[in-house]
Amino acid sequence: MALIYYLTQIQFEYGAVRLLEQECQRVGISRPLVVTDAGVRAAGVLQKALDALGGLPCAVFDQTPSNPTEAAVRAASELYKARGCDGLVAVGGGSAIDCAKGVAIAATHDGPLTRYATIEGGSPRITDKVAPLIAVPTTSGTGSEVARGAIIIVDDHRKLGFHSWNLLPRAAICDPELTLGLPPRLTAATGMDAIAHCMETFMASAFNPPADGIALDGLERGWSHIERATRDGGDREARLNLMSASMQGAMAFQKGLGCVHSLSHSLGGVDPRLHHGTLNAMFLPAVVRFNSEAPSVRQEHRLDRMARAMGLRSGADIPEAIRDMNSRLGLPSGLAAMGVQRESFDRVVQGALADHCHKTNPREASREDYLQMLETSL
Repeated sequence: MALIYYLTQIQFEYGAVRLLEQECQRVGISRPLVVTDAGVRAAGVLQKALDALGGLPCAVFDQTPSNPTEAAVRAASELYKARGCDGLVAVGGGSAIDCAKGVAIAATHDGPLTRYATIEGGSPRITDKVAPLIAVPTTSGTGSEVARGAIIIVDDHRKLGFHSWNLLPRAAICDPELTLGLPPRLTAATGMDAIAHCMETFMASAFNPPADGIALDGLERGWSHIERATRDGGDREARLNLMSASMQGAMAFQKGLGCVHSLSHSLGGVDPRLHHGTLNAMFLPAVVRFNSEAPSVRQEHRLDRMARAMGLRSGADIPEAIRDMNSRLGLPSGLAAMGVQRESFDRVVQGALADHCHKTNPREASREDYLQMLETSL
């Protein structure tokens, strides 16, 4: 049975951050904990959100790491309780939003965070008691502002997914102005994350035609604007379209993702210094080639349909086009350039096989298949 579910209220326009106090009042948040990171604060973006909260009293947690951890969730949860907060406002990229989702669970549910992880059977344990959340993205990548999941590195160093419709933000405030001037490398890496979401969910075999349409349109917007946004941080049209691609990728990936994310989640747990979006960009060519043999992908001409959205002649051109794009964006040439070594491959494969995205790839990957993808991406 196909489940097609779209519920988040989205405010999308330049200057939309001004609506933050209004949205807090709408969802019943009167004393928010603002979850962000030091970079967002230093860039002055946090202050824009705080100004938009008007007279609402709030607390701020600005120690979200680049890959959110269970330790950060604990620290933020303690602040949430100590300050008597009744809701969350996440201001930042996917890390801040996912950290806030972890807090939404930990501050309102008993037991260790791992109890609620998807692969631990924890999704049904995440109840409607979760703290309400409003998400204000400051990058165009994960789309976590419209997604039901969060990715968090837990205390035993696994990078796990937490999924529940109760985690869906009550509101998403998508203001492209907050991404103006984002550094080129971060623009490229987060933009390729959004493109990976659109591509990988479109290849997933679940029946969800609305998600397929959203993913293809998001892919076209992301692919045609990522270079402009990377080259000129002030290009308003490019920033708007890249933010839309990010949002659309996450709206669509309720279908599921696949081997790109299985590998990225696992490798990101092995080495948390590695950027998730950059890893996705490295793995995409090998996974697209692997998925080209999946019966559902072949029968429904999914690679050719993606190629048309990307302005390419055929689906066979996609892997090389992604490599060329990575090069033009100034991203690494492969995993080796990111410091990844073959010695880590066994641990990465073990994690990929256990990851929640492994099961929704359109073609089942074996241990040997994953090793080959890693080798090809090196």
